[in-house]
Amino acid sequence: MTREDWADAALAALGERGLAGVAVEPLARALGVTKGSFYWHFKDRRELVAAALARWEELAVDAPIAALAEVDDPAERLRRLVAIAWERPEHLRAEQALAAASEPEVARAVAHVTARRLEFLVQAYRELGEPPARARQWAATAMATYLGTGLLLRAAPEVAPTDAAFRALVRHFAATLLPASSR
Repeated sequence: MTREDWADAALAALGERGLAGVAVEPLARALGVTKGSFYWHFKDRRELVAAALARWEELAVDAPIAALAEVDDPAERLRRLVAIAWERPEHLRAEQALAAASEPEVARAVAHVTARRLEFLVQAYRELGEPPARARQWAATAMATYLGTGLLLRAAPEVAPTDAAFRALVRHFAATLLPASSR
C-alpha cells in the first residue's frame, strides 16, 4: 500500500460521499489494510486530504496538459481536451464534491485548479485568434459547461442514459465550445 493508493482512495471517497467520506477507518477497510498503514504514510486526516487534493490536481490538470502539450493546432487541442475532460463522468462527481466543500484548504485547492484550467483555456482560445476578453469568455463558458455537466448528470441522469448518448453529448460540447471560425 502506497501513499498514492491512499490518496486515490480518499479522492474516490470524496467523489462518492463528499469530504465527510474521507475517514481513515472506512478507507482502511475498503483498501483491505489496517489503520497502521495509514499512519505509516500520513500523520493525520488533514494530511490525507491534502494528498488527495494534490492527486486531484495531478489527474485533473497536470496529466491533461501534458497529454496535450504536443498538439500544435489549438482547435484540435481543445477538441481533445473536451474528450479527455468528459471521458470519465465519475470524475465530475468528485469535482462537485470538491466545489461544495467548505474547508478552507479544499476551497484553496479548487480555486488554484480552476485558475490553472482557465489559464490553459484562455491561452488556447488566444491561439485561435480570439482577443483577450473573448478568450476569457470562451474559457469561462467551457469551464461552466464542464462543471455544469456534473450537476446535470447528478440531477437528471436520464440526459445521458447510455455510453453512446454520452459520447454524442461530448461531441456536441466539442463542436459548440469552439468559435465558429475554428470548427
